Amino acid sequence: MAAQVSNSDLPCDGDGVCMVCKVKPSSMADETLTCNTCATPWHVPCLSVRPESMGDALKWTCPDCSSLFSLPSSSVAAAVTADQSTSDLIAAIRAIESDASLTDRQKAERRQQLMCKRDGDDKTASDGAGRLSDANACGNDLLDLLGGSLNCSICMQLPERPVTTPCGHNFCLKCFQKWVGQRKRTCANCRNAIPARVANNPRINAALVMAIRMAKISKSNAYVGQPRVYHFVHNQNRPDKCFTTERAKKSGKANACSGKIFITVPPDHFGPILAENDPTRNQGVLVGESWEDRMECRQWGTHLPHVAGIAGQSAHGAQSVALSGGYEDDEDHGEWFLYTGSGGRDLSGNKRTNVMHSFDQKFEKLNEALRVSCRKGYPVRVVRSHKEKRSAYAPERGLRYDGVYRIEKCWRKNGNQGYKVCRYLFVRCDNEPAPWTSNDRGDLPRPLPAIPELSKAIDLTERKESPAWDYDEEKGCWLWKKPPPPSRKRVRTDDLVDFGEETRKYKRRARKNSVKDRLLKGTVAF
Repeated sequence: MAAQVSNSDLPCDGDGVCMVCKVKPSSMADETLTCNTCATPWHVPCLSVRPESMGDALKWTCPDCSSLFSLPSSSVAAAVTADQSTSDLIAAIRAIESDASLTDRQKAERRQQLMCKRDGDDKTASDGAGRLSDANACGNDLLDLLGGSLNCSICMQLPERPVTTPCGHNFCLKCFQKWVGQRKRTCANCRNAIPARVANNPRINAALVMAIRMAKISKSNAYVGQPRVYHFVHNQNRPDKCFTTERAKKSGKANACSGKIFITVPPDHFGPILAENDPTRNQGVLVGESWEDRMECRQWGTHLPHVAGIAGQSAHGAQSVALSGGYEDDEDHGEWFLYTGSGGRDLSGNKRTNVMHSFDQKFEKLNEALRVSCRKGYPVRVVRSHKEKRSAYAPERGLRYDGVYRIEKCWRKNGNQGYKVCRYLFVRCDNEPAPWTSNDRGDLPRPLPAIPELSKAIDLTERKESPAWDYDEEKGCWLWKKPPPPSRKRVRTDDLVDFGEETRKYKRRARKNSVKDRLLKGTVAF
């Protein structure tokens, strides 16, 4: 007996009403069939394929469960690949069913534990050792705290990287991708249709992530102390928000005036922006913090350029990048992503919005800045924009700071449009958890992912020396193993509170200059 999946095959709902004919079957044995795997009741007259004998009915598997074990195509099979073979899983379920010493309730509990363990193996492989055990340890308490209504509709656990469908049901991102990968376009809970835009491009529910994370954190350990200001921009007269004229609004804030800079780091600052650099709030720039647009993001120093996706200097390194969907070769996997360099397009004249490549990218200017950060192992701040429509990790609106990453490798390859593009492998290495995970701890060192395109790569660059930003096993956190690169931006003399010998020399030299030079340099006090 082989059950086939059909769009017309639907089970009975929670009230025992058939979801096909909308009739509640009678209590007669020949009216309903119970799945031997998931224990879900089905209306026999509405099934497209029915068991031929009573023996087949006792071992009958519903269409939903049978599709997990006999997949229609190689692409679907690849989507549901797991550590344990499907034959072993079916054998384990059959052994539970044949155990006469267990009650029906105990059999159901063991079946669910077996299925959850299967999904948990996938999560352990992707998130690193030790995290799944911690999640299971507090899972029951969290389910009680959150009311039990937020769990994944497939694995029945707290959703990891939750995706919420329009009907209001939650799924783990991997569970949802498996379900959609089997060509199912209905919710696994209520059987309502899943829109194509959600099925093809699921977005992580950031609000649910924060709810689960806050339930795990009993008390904040954030340190708040007296800020140590060492680089200050005197722009108190600027507005708190970017000033935009009516003309600028029509052109997308192209000529908008920058607002006040709230942090005290130089423009070429590497790594996270800490509490000591935030005299206003005393908390720094937190992972998950979001802004309305690039102008507002600039005010907090996370990513300074208004338009460019890379902030850096070719001889110094790159400080930050923005993922905004500018290049179709980009691949985003959350904890790591493949980033495409800048250039390769003709933006002269009236072609400033050109999206087609017309020449090869090279390791120069901003692309070279990223390669310097790769060689040195500098942390790079990453900002994701809602304009990246192909990523499940992009925010729904505005921009969001997702922590620091490290560039592990860079190379060149032939892009999708036929010209060579610079490619970079970014891997997350932040002490704060990512916005899409409910874990209350940051990243651990993880093995590099397999990149198939490296087999045809040219100009491959890999770091040969120890990275400047690395994980400390004793302290259990990421930190600077080597001194961070010093800023090349001169600090203005009136920015310093404690004037030293260098400051006094600079002032004496300024007084000797002519009035004209002093006026040009802005050193004359009126």
